[in-house]
Amino acid sequence: MLGMPTARPGQVIGLLGGSFDPAHAGHVHITKAALARFGLDHLWWMVSPGNPLKERGPAPMTERLQAARALMQDPRVTVTDVEAKLGTRYTAQTLRALQRRYPRVTFVWLMGADNLVQFHQWQDWRWIMENVRIGVLARPGDRIQARLSKAARFYRGARIRGRAAHALGRHPTPVWCFINVPLSEQSSSAIRARGEW
Repeated sequence: MLGMPTARPGQVIGLLGGSFDPAHAGHVHITKAALARFGLDHLWWMVSPGNPLKERGPAPMTERLQAARALMQDPRVTVTDVEAKLGTRYTAQTLRALQRRYPRVTFVWLMGADNLVQFHQWQDWRWIMENVRIGVLARPGDRIQARLSKAARFYRGARIRGRAAHALGRHPTPVWCFINVPLSEQSSSAIRARGEW
């Protein structure tokens, strides 16, 4: 498939999905934290066609990709529209497709602690937990709720401690790791509300 990112067998690649509407310094901050803490070889920003849980659609894909690529200047990070190319709508569909396409690559799904709170509402969330390594980055104000979430409680035995985070990609599934990172309070919705996008 044309335009798909490249990956070498044996690599551990972090996946950060989102609308990136728009991408901002907070995304860059968590990307650098994930690369450092989870021992990733590379990280893909997966700019999504649209979030099935949101009513209003994002800005056009070309604009979001262009802005994200201009912002994220790191050779270890690839900004991609892989979901649009694969024709997938939900995270589980995308992850299955990527595992088929890159069978010798280890993927780590990255998300903020706010997403862990409602993760049990995602389509096939248990399949994701059972088959993909999960790296959770704590955002301000979301730590307690995330740790008490349905997914966190159901898979508490699969959690590895933050001090072992660098080994997440080498750990058998199911496995997830929660790390506390001082994060930027910047958000895409606040940028849109200020009329800056």
